[in-house]
Amino acid sequence: MSNKVKIIAGEWRGRNLAFPDIEGLRPTPVRVRETLFNWLQYDVLGSQCLDLYAGSGALGFEAASRGAKNVVLLDNNAQVCRQLKANADMLNASQIKIVQNETFRYLSGDAQPFNLVFLDPPFSKGLALQTLHWLEDKGWLSATAKVYLEVEKNLELTDVPSGWTLLKNKQAGMVMYCLFERE
Repeated sequence: MSNKVKIIAGEWRGRNLAFPDIEGLRPTPVRVRETLFNWLQYDVLGSQCLDLYAGSGALGFEAASRGAKNVVLLDNNAQVCRQLKANADMLNASQIKIVQNETFRYLSGDAQPFNLVFLDPPFSKGLALQTLHWLEDKGWLSATAKVYLEVEKNLELTDVPSGWTLLKNKQAGMVMYCLFERE
């Protein structure tokens, strides 16, 4: 397995995370993660973090490395989850919990509020906006939660939940990424 992503900062700075070669799995690029964590510099420490469609786990592991209190990495692929667990074990990351489940099945379960959510669904499957609404409607967000969304750059984000504010957004190549805050 030669696919690796490097943790940028924090306790595990410079450590490599392996991830499987699976179609559609595309880790958030380093410069996008740098921008995102600059945006979130005052929000990560002590946070309750949910990384949906975790894939490589780059966002969740980065948050844990920077002091997130609890991080749930959710993915429905068994091979991905085995590798996430191996990475968590290698780092002795007791604050990280790996959950193998389909996103909407998980979100239809017993909600616990998170104040930081990373959402990087597979592209061109229509999952992004539906997932945002499920997070809001089913009680998964704390009162002032921040939600990071990474989508294909041509996706229209016209139907985000009411009461959400777009704080930041940028594009990198074929990717648009943005940060919302719930009010």
